[in-house]
Order: sequence, then C-alpha cells, then structure tokens
Amino acid sequence: MGDPMPDNIQPMLATTGDLPDDVARWALEIKWDGVRALVYVADGRVRAVGRRGIDATSRYPELQALADLLPDQSAVIDGEVVAFDSEGRPSFERLQQRMHVNRPDARLIRQVPVHYVAFDLPYLSGHELYDLPYRDRRALLDELELSAGPIEAPPYLDGAEVEQVRELREYTREQGLEGLIAKRLDSPYRPGRRVDFWLKVKNFRTQEVVVGGWKAGKGRREGGVGSLLLGVYDGGDLRFVGHVGTGFTDVELDDLHKQLTFLERPDSPYVGRVPREHARFANWVDPSLTGEVEFSRWTRDGRLLHASWRGLRPEIPPEEVRRES
Repeated sequence: MGDPMPDNIQPMLATTGDLPDDVARWALEIKWDGVRALVYVADGRVRAVGRRGIDATSRYPELQALADLLPDQSAVIDGEVVAFDSEGRPSFERLQQRMHVNRPDARLIRQVPVHYVAFDLPYLSGHELYDLPYRDRRALLDELELSAGPIEAPPYLDGAEVEQVRELREYTREQGLEGLIAKRLDSPYRPGRRVDFWLKVKNFRTQEVVVGGWKAGKGRREGGVGSLLLGVYDGGDLRFVGHVGTGFTDVELDDLHKQLTFLERPDSPYVGRVPREHARFANWVDPSLTGEVEFSRWTRDGRLLHASWRGLRPEIPPEEVRRES
C-alpha cells in the first residue's frame, strides 16, 4: 500500500555559515535567489505551495510541465522558482514582477518567464523519503529526468572535488551570485526545521527583516515612503534593527505605500526603545510584511549598517525572521 502522499510538507531550512572543514562529506549547489516552493504532482495535477503554506499554483503556470514529465508517478518536489536575467543569472528583481501576480497573462509570462529548479525529493510514489540520505534522495530525483522546458534539476557538486569547489565559489563571486548551499551528503529531510546540515554560504550579507514602520519621503519622494523601519524576532519579541532608504524602484515605493497604509497602528510594534531619530514622525504598522536587505555589517548595538532594499519576501512568515550569524 505504501505511505499516503502528504499534503502539507513544510520545507527544511538552512543555517547561515561558512564552507565546512570536512567539505568532502558535503554537496554544493548554487544558491538560486528565488522563491521556495514545494510542488505536489499526482494524477496529472500540479499544486505548488510556498513557505507560508499559501497556494502559489496559479502564479506559476510553467510548473504544470511537471505533470507531463511525471505522467505515471506521484511526487513531492522541493525547489526554487527562479527568474533569470539576460545573462542567465538568477534575478530576484525580475522575479518580483511575477511573485505578486496570482494569474499572470500570456504577455507577462513571455516577458518574465520563470523556471523551477528542483533540488530535493521528500516523497515519491508511495514512499516518504525523509530518512533517506540526501545523496540517495538526489539520485532518485535525477532518475526522474526532470530537466525539460521550464523545469531544471541541475546536479550538485561533490565536495570531494576540492578544486572544482574552489572554482564554483569563485564563479559565483565573479557573476555576482548570492553564494552556495552546502548540504551534508548523509543528511535526512526534516520538514519545517532549520538545520545545521544545510548551510547558506553567502558571497555578500543579506538579512530577512520585518517592516514595523515607515517614514515619509522628502523631495522626489514627498507624499510617499522615504524609508522603512526594520526588525527581527528575538524569541517572541520584535526588536528594532535599523532602517533602509535605498534600493527601491518607484514601482516598489508605490506598492509599499499602498500596503503600509492598510497596516497602520497607533503604537510601535517593537519591544524596547526605538531611537528618537527613527521614532520621531514614524508611521507604525502591524508587523506582517517580510522583506530582505543587503548590508555591510552589524554594528555593536545590533543595527544593520548601510542597508539596501532587495525586495519583499511574502513567502517568509514574519515570525520566522531571526538575525543571521
């Protein structure tokens, strides 16, 4: 009879770290800088679910190609929805044109096509694969031969290939890519957990953040958003970690202003004092918007230095946002 197909797997999450000393025991993949999606395929139907458990099937009709690739099998595939730029590099900026549109029209699909990069296989045709080592899950994924059209399943690099690991790391830096994901070859799949046997090895520093307020703009931005006030969760408490006023497009600023207006509240959502220069004239909001910033470093008092906005991350629940080491 086998194991019934699960219907609500939470993706396993990586911890930020450096390349491990025992890298020969690990697999290396490019960090794709897209939107995480678990895709359920069965009986000719495809359903895509993001990290917040929100159905994303209608947003990415390209994923329907998986039904044709797996006509006689049922599977749950873990991967990333990615948009590529004209140079073939993952572009989160391009993806934002698709990730908020529930039913994209043919014109938008042509202008901003997306690909699904598959990298794990928690379930296959009557078998839960959680306890199977990563190298074995990947072998089963490779046997499905999913690389066709908008679906990709690029191979991982075995960490024992030391010279190739060095070359891959250098390539990601030269191309301006976010970095690598290191996965221990013997690692199980633990749904919903952030584990230390998957590591995000970054080329530049990024941080998920929760928007807790905003300040009005001046000059060209007058009447709209000038900067966002940011926080991360420490246990159950939202702590202020700074602000960001650069990196926005005009379209993003208009969209943020509309969303923030509906979230306004009379008091600060942060636990603890917000410095006067940020609290003065602040518009406080319910902390329900998650985004991401690039920054240079953390200051001694726990603030993000030289933060630049990368975009909203609606697939990430605010309560999961923690300071990355």
